[in-house]
Amino acid sequence: MAALCEFFRIGRIVRPHGVKGAVKLEPMSDSLMRYKQLKEAYIERNGVREPITVSDVGVKDDAIYMTLSCCSTRDEAEDLRGAYVCVDRAHAMKLPKDTYFVEDLIGCNVKDTEGNELGSVTDVIETGANDVYVIKGEKTLMLPALKRVVLSTDIENRQILLDAEVLKEVGLFED
Repeated sequence: MAALCEFFRIGRIVRPHGVKGAVKLEPMSDSLMRYKQLKEAYIERNGVREPITVSDVGVKDDAIYMTLSCCSTRDEAEDLRGAYVCVDRAHAMKLPKDTYFVEDLIGCNVKDTEGNELGSVTDVIETGANDVYVIKGEKTLMLPALKRVVLSTDIENRQILLDAEVLKEVGLFED
């Protein structure tokens, strides 16, 4: 059984901001206000994570501006372009009941109430109305993540159970 994801990417650095080493961050979280409380994080570059502290966070439109302990000049901030800001599981947002981190859904095995093994989740597409799970097995399956089709999600045991009857109505199987 695969272990749960230890780190979560919460943003990608898109460019320097100003001359004192601040950066503009493209958010990867549903809640922009979560960045206001951010104090400890990690910079991820080339698969390596470095702990940092975060200060002077500003939230504007769809962007986040922040000062990071690892850079104090515009050139140092430029070197971070494309890097990710991550948090560990202990500092991740607390999710409401029956909601999950996308990283925890990826790799879950999926079966239906008739005992059919359908494959594993390879992607979650965020559409605005509801998420769509992409499941790869013998065939690729796409289905909306609706409570009436997704009966249970057991992240610890990496299992998702679908209602076979509802799946016939809403699931889209690759030909």
